Amino acid sequence: MKKLSTSLLALICCFSMFAQTEISGTIKDNTGLPVPNANILITNSNVGASSDFDGNFNFTVSDLTGTRQLQVSYIGYSTFTQDVDLNGTPITINIVLQEGNNLDEIVLTASSTFRSQKQAPLSISSKGIKEITRLSANSQADILRDVPGITAEGGGGETATNLFVRGLPSGGQYVFNPLQYDGMPLMSTFGLNSSAHDVYARPDIGFKGVEFVRGGSAVLYGAGSVAGIINYTSKTGDSNDENIINVEWGNDGRLKTDFYTGGKLGGEDSNTYYAFTGFVRKDDGPIDTSLATRGAQFRANIKQKFDNGSFTIHGQYINDRAQFYLPLPLDGSSRERLNGNDGEEVSQLLSGELANTSFLTPGGVYESPIEDGVYTKGGYVLADFNYNLNDNLKFKSKVKYANYQHNFALYVGGSGNYGNPITINDYVAAIAPNNTDFSATYQGGSGNQINGTDLVVENLHVDRLRPMTDYSGEASFILKSDDGIHTYTAGTFLARTEAEDVNYQYRVLSEFNNNPQLVNLNYTNAGGDNVIYSQGGLYNRIGMTANNFLTQSRTAFYITDEMVFDKWRFDVGLRIESTNGTYRRGGIEESQVYENAELTSDLQNVRFADGTFTTGEIKDTDWALSLAGLYKLTDATNLYANFSKGYFFPQQRGFGPTPGIRDTNYEAETIIQGEIGAKFGTDKFSGSVAAYYVGLSDRIRIDQAISGGQLVDQARSEQSTKTLGLEATGRYKFTDHLNLSATLTYQNHEITTNQTEDLINGTVSTINEGNEIARQPKILGNLGLNYDNKKIDASFSVNHTGKKFTDDTNNVELDAITIARLGAGYTIQTNEDTSLRFGLSVFNLFDSSGITEGNPRAGIAGQSSDGEFFVGRPILPRRLFLTATFNF
Repeated sequence: MKKLSTSLLALICCFSMFAQTEISGTIKDNTGLPVPNANILITNSNVGASSDFDGNFNFTVSDLTGTRQLQVSYIGYSTFTQDVDLNGTPITINIVLQEGNNLDEIVLTASSTFRSQKQAPLSISSKGIKEITRLSANSQADILRDVPGITAEGGGGETATNLFVRGLPSGGQYVFNPLQYDGMPLMSTFGLNSSAHDVYARPDIGFKGVEFVRGGSAVLYGAGSVAGIINYTSKTGDSNDENIINVEWGNDGRLKTDFYTGGKLGGEDSNTYYAFTGFVRKDDGPIDTSLATRGAQFRANIKQKFDNGSFTIHGQYINDRAQFYLPLPLDGSSRERLNGNDGEEVSQLLSGELANTSFLTPGGVYESPIEDGVYTKGGYVLADFNYNLNDNLKFKSKVKYANYQHNFALYVGGSGNYGNPITINDYVAAIAPNNTDFSATYQGGSGNQINGTDLVVENLHVDRLRPMTDYSGEASFILKSDDGIHTYTAGTFLARTEAEDVNYQYRVLSEFNNNPQLVNLNYTNAGGDNVIYSQGGLYNRIGMTANNFLTQSRTAFYITDEMVFDKWRFDVGLRIESTNGTYRRGGIEESQVYENAELTSDLQNVRFADGTFTTGEIKDTDWALSLAGLYKLTDATNLYANFSKGYFFPQQRGFGPTPGIRDTNYEAETIIQGEIGAKFGTDKFSGSVAAYYVGLSDRIRIDQAISGGQLVDQARSEQSTKTLGLEATGRYKFTDHLNLSATLTYQNHEITTNQTEDLINGTVSTINEGNEIARQPKILGNLGLNYDNKKIDASFSVNHTGKKFTDDTNNVELDAITIARLGAGYTIQTNEDTSLRFGLSVFNLFDSSGITEGNPRAGIAGQSSDGEFFVGRPILPRRLFLTATFNF
C-alpha cells in the first residue's frame, strides 16, 4: 500500500510538472482604449505573447508551475506585474496600464508595425474618442483645428470643412489629405465632382480615435497621400461587453443621440465579436435657415478571430441632411455683419421659403433639392482580412465598396449685379429705369405692397447633383526578418471611382434678412406693359449648367522596409502608381420656356441637356520615394528626419475634353518634402519641434467666378509654390490630473510661378508670382488647459489663426481669428463598469465674429477691399452644448 501511495504521488508530481496553464485577457489604457502590441511575459522565462489589435492576448504555459510573476509592459506606460498560480487552471486577467505622455500613444496609420508616436520618424497627431465626444464638435474643423500645420475652416457648418496642410495651395476640403475610416478612404479619387470627403460620413462614438499623419511618408501605404492622412479607427467588440449612450442638446434646436454597443456573439468559447454604433439627430442651427439639418448614420462590424488571424466586416448606412453656409455681404469698413430689415444682424441669406422650388425646363419640370442642403444617402461595405502565415510572415487585405446618392446645395447670397443690400425703390429704378409703377410683395405673405425702403438682395442657387460609386482594395505581405531588424512590406492598392457632376442654377430675389422672405415683383414698363420680373422669388431660371460623367482608376504598387537597430530606426519605401480616367461632358443648349402660358412676358431662356457628349481620356504614371530615420539620443529624446518625392494626380475636372481630341495632356504634380525634428518625452513633459520644407510643381487649379449671373469655371492656372515652416508641440503635466498643452506653427509660403488661362477670353497671363498663397496664414497656434480626476473634468482652449489673404492676388488681408472653447463635466461612477457623465461645452466662448474666408468666387481679378460692402464668411457663432454620457 505504501508503494502504491508513493507511485501515485510521483505520478501526480510528474503530471503537475507538465500541466498546461492557459492565460488570456485584455489590455487597455486608463481611458478604456485597447493597447495593441503590449509585451506579456512570465518573468525569468521566455514564455509570453503580445496583445493583438484589440488589446487581447492568449498564450499557454506548458513547462512552468507554481506561483510566478506576470509582467506587462509597453513604452510610455508603467509596467504592470501580478502573481499568477500556474496549476493548469485557466487564468483570465483584465489589465489597465497607466499611460505616461501623449507621445507614447500607439501609431496605427502609415506604418506596417506598431510603434509609438515618439518612435515614428514623422509628424503625427492623435485624439481619442473620449476627447472628441466631449468636444460636441460642429465639424471636422473642431476636431482637427489644434493640429500643427493645419488651417481648419469650419464656417460652412457641419460638412465640407476646408483644410489646408503645410502651405499647400488648394480650395480647401481634403485635396492633399484624404479622410479614411479603418485605413480605407471614403472616396479613392478626389476631384471627379469636387465634393469634400466628409460629406459621405460623420464621426460617431464608435471610433477609438483619429490620427493625422503629416508629411511625405504617408504617400506609401494604401491609398497614399502626399500631405498626410486623416484616419479614424473603429472599435471592435471584445470579451468585455461595452455599451455607451451619449445624448447631446444644443441651443438653436440641436438634439442628437449617439450610441455604441459591442461585445461577444455566442457562448463563452465563441471567437466572434460585434460592434454597432451610430446617431440620430435634428438641428435648426447653428444658424437658423428654417431648413432642418436632420438624419441618421449607422455603422457596424462583426469580427471573427481564429488561431492565425481575423476577418472583419464593416458596414455603414447614412441618410443625412446638413445645411451649408456661404459668404454674404458685410460692412465694407468694419467687416461686421449688417442689420437686416428686422434690425437683427444678418448671418446667412438662405430662405426656408425655397423648399419645394420647381420650374419648367425644355426637358420637363425640374424639382430643386435645395431644402436638403448637403444630402447624402448610401453607405459602404468593407472587408478586412489578416492572416499570420507563420511567426514572421503576415498577409493583410482590405476590400471596399461604396455607393452614395449625394446632392450639394450651394446658395451664394448677394451674388448678382445688385447683390449688396439695396432698397426695393432703388432696385426697381436700377433694373427698369423707365418704369411707371411697380408692385412688390413677399412670397406667402399677406400680399401687401413691400415698404419702398425695405432692403432686397440678389442671390444665386446652385444644385450640385453628385452621386458617387467607389471600388477599392489593398493587399500586402509583411515579412519580419529572423533577427527582428527588418520588417518588409510589399503591397498593392487598386481603385475605381465613378461620379456625376450635374449642376442646375437659378437666381433668387429676397429681402435682406436672416431666413429672408422671397420677393415677387411686377413693374409697368414705359410702353405700359406689365412685366413679371420675379415669381416665387425666382427671377432667372437658368437651368442646367453642367452635365458631366467621370470615371478614374488607380493601380499602385509599393515596397517598404522598416528597420530597427539598437538606437536607430529607418523607414525606406518606394511606390509606383498609374491612373487612367474618362471624362464625358454633356452638351447643353438654351430654349425658350413659358412658366405660365397666359403670361407672355414670362418667356425665359432655360438651359437643358441636348443629348450630345464630348469624351476625353486621361492617363499617367508616377512614382514616390520616402526616406526617414530616427535616432534615440537619450531615453527622453529622439531625433528624426525624413525626405520624400511624391506626386499628386490633379483633379480630372481641370482637364475638360476637347472635341476631336481623345487623349488629354495630363501629368501628375510633383511635391518635394523634407523635415527634421526632435521628440521629447518624460513623465512631466512631452513635445516635439520640427522644421519642414514643401515644394509643389505644376499645380493645376480651376478658378470659379460669378460671370453673367452664373457660376462658371473662369480660369485654369498652372502654378508652383514653396513653403518653409516650423512646428512645435508641448504638453506639461503639473499633476496626475492637470496638464497644459500647446502647439505653434510658423510657415512662410510663396507662389513661385503662375500662368493663368482665362477660359472665357482665351488669354494667358503670368500673375501673382511672389505672392503669398491664398487662405494660408503664417501663424497658427493652440493653447489648452485640461483637468481630469475621473470625477470632475474641465478644459479651456484658445485657438489662433493668423492673418491671411483672401486669394492669390493678395489684395485683401483678413484679420486674425481667435476662438475660445470651454468644457466641463461631472462623472458619477456607480460601479467598476457603469458611469454617468454630465457635460457642458461652449464653442466660440467670446462669440468672435472673425472672417474665415472672403469671396472665393471673385475670379482671377481677385477680391477688392474698397467699397461700402465686403463679401466674407464669418465663423460660426457661440453655441452651448449639454451632454449626458452613460457607460454600462
